[in-house]
Amino acid sequence: MQLFEPNHSNYSFEIFSTSHLVMVVLFLLGSFFLYFKRKRLAGHKTILRVIFSFLLLVLEGSYHYWLWIGGKWDVSFALPLHLCSISVLLCLLLLILQKRLFFQLTYYIGIAGATMAILTPELFFGYPHFRYFQFFFIHMIIVWTALLYIFTFKYSPSSKGVVNAFISLNIFAIIAAVINYVTGGNYMFLSRKPATGSVLDFFGPYPYYIFVLEAVAVLLFVLMYLPFKNRRKDPLEKRKTIS
Repeated sequence: MQLFEPNHSNYSFEIFSTSHLVMVVLFLLGSFFLYFKRKRLAGHKTILRVIFSFLLLVLEGSYHYWLWIGGKWDVSFALPLHLCSISVLLCLLLLILQKRLFFQLTYYIGIAGATMAILTPELFFGYPHFRYFQFFFIHMIIVWTALLYIFTFKYSPSSKGVVNAFISLNIFAIIAAVINYVTGGNYMFLSRKPATGSVLDFFGPYPYYIFVLEAVAVLLFVLMYLPFKNRRKDPLEKRKTIS
């Protein structure tokens, strides 16, 4: 089918086009829905975890299957070392294990990375191609997973989470850098900037933008923590069994 073809020349994506803005609006509407329906959703926590896990697995799995059948799957870019793929794994671990650490990482790393991807996507396939829908929906669900745990499950980001998220992000970056060196890839954009326009264009040339990204990550994580600074601790903080 043409909508699944690996050639993007017939379905070029244009940033801030109507099709892009539609997805941004949908992302915002979904976020508001999770907030305003948080009390009603509280009675369906188990089914929500199943639904979110299923959607993440289907969306991520279908992407790899699409690459495979199109002969495009390659270790230089298809390993789960992009920030999105890492966030998907963190979301799944959170949904399955319910550990506070995974919530903190999903909140800080997942929301920051996925929101940036939605606003300034590195995407070549536009509407109505499969990759267009897959890209936006999987990033939306990453953010919505974190918001679900805040609004409905009553988890709270912590200052310790800021530190853990920054350390974890750098560990992921070191692993990605090694794999980039071995495969010639560009995981986490550590080898070069995205081919499409992005916020990295304002951060200077390679490799200086990487250091700017480090500072931006700290700033974003701190700003994301501030709204919860004086919030009552979530139930998991009271459990000694939670790491």
